[in-house]
Amino acid sequence: MSRRRDPVADPVRFVDERLGAAPLLRKAFHYVFPDHWSFLLGEIALYSFVILVATGTYIALFFEPSSHESVYHGSFAPLQGHVASDAYISTMRLSFEVPAGLLMRQTHHWAALVFIAAIVVHVMRVFFTGAFRRPRELNWVIGVTMLALAVLEGFLGYSLVDDLMSGMGLAIAYAVAISIPGVGGQVATLLWDGRFPGSDHFWPRLFIGHVFVLPAVLATLIGLHLAIIMRQHHTQFPGRGRTEGNVVGTPLWPGYILRTLGWFFAVAAVLVLLGGLVQINPIWIWGPYEPWQSTNGAQPDWFLGWLIGALRTMPPLEARFAGHTWIPNPFFGGLLFPSVCFGLLYQWPWLEKRFVTRDRRRHELLDRPRDNPLRTAIGAGFFTWVTVVFVAGAADRILVTIGFPYEGQIWFFRIADFVAPPVVALLTYAACRELQRSELHPLRAFAGRRVRRTAAGGFVAEPERGVARE
Repeated sequence: MSRRRDPVADPVRFVDERLGAAPLLRKAFHYVFPDHWSFLLGEIALYSFVILVATGTYIALFFEPSSHESVYHGSFAPLQGHVASDAYISTMRLSFEVPAGLLMRQTHHWAALVFIAAIVVHVMRVFFTGAFRRPRELNWVIGVTMLALAVLEGFLGYSLVDDLMSGMGLAIAYAVAISIPGVGGQVATLLWDGRFPGSDHFWPRLFIGHVFVLPAVLATLIGLHLAIIMRQHHTQFPGRGRTEGNVVGTPLWPGYILRTLGWFFAVAAVLVLLGGLVQINPIWIWGPYEPWQSTNGAQPDWFLGWLIGALRTMPPLEARFAGHTWIPNPFFGGLLFPSVCFGLLYQWPWLEKRFVTRDRRRHELLDRPRDNPLRTAIGAGFFTWVTVVFVAGAADRILVTIGFPYEGQIWFFRIADFVAPPVVALLTYAACRELQRSELHPLRAFAGRRVRRTAAGGFVAEPERGVARE
């Protein structure tokens, strides 16, 4: 009597007999993930990246990265007979003539915005909970690098279509590049293959960087990031049964893998719905880029707002010597400001160990933000500083929308850059100390009652009066 074949067990047995993979798979399936909603933020970034790759592959089949000019004869009547680059015309055809082209293009754009936003929020979660401490400093550096590369990748994709908005962004980028002290002209010439707007070789370079180089680097960093997490195990919040030597939560199989697959489909569904229902980057409104044209009130994608704001709020200062400009003005807002921001993020694990906590121990349990008031206050002040500059990037929209004079806004944001961060830091520090003392949940009211975190890591509601304090 022949043995009954099992369509699942037989292939697994076949692989195990040749590779000895069963112990590795068993260990992987028993890997435990902590149960806390904040750990899903990183997964939003991961799944957005997957959607980016899928939609970007489809778009690349129809996009032509060329600055060669042709006459548009597509289905969008207002542009009939206009001369534009092949990059712009191919994007127009993708949007109006290729089946599902506009859906793919808009889903790709929304996924890029969500991808960067999820990384930012994930970095903030890691910062405020102390998840960057020893032995996870390397993963923190990898995460900050992914954020920087994601912003650059988004800018390249935003610039590829050669519409009026992207052309204005590239003009600003060129001005920032040539402002590098000493070597700016050479760097800009190397990147653009000549003076702005560049030669015919510039667009293929932009395309290769956006479609091949940066996605490959990001995918490698994501894989390395996940591998380090699996090797070191997840951190977790303190609570009942949770120690520095264990992880309490849901194993990969079957609980977590089903949960994360559901989360993936939810993220994908939201992105596709956004792509199909919410218009974004309508290049047919902006038109093709012409160096002598601009549009009032135009805004780049949100992740470039902080750089535009830095350029706008920077006073008209330049370093001059012997009749020469050694440091042009765009350098300060376009290069120095982001360099300082990312430099502080890169160095923070070591700065905290030396100047804030002087703690060099290994940590497997996370802090609540209140548990380290000084770190939380510094982080709140830092992110307030960046946020003020970010809001300044919308100064022209504020002018158009509510009529607030542009010059008055610039002076307001310049003052707020120095006043708001320390004020927010002091208020945050005081709030953390009060939360430490009372052990109340930050959301004080819940159905008319106060909510308090217990020593076991849960929450308990108390009457509004006569609140017991630990």
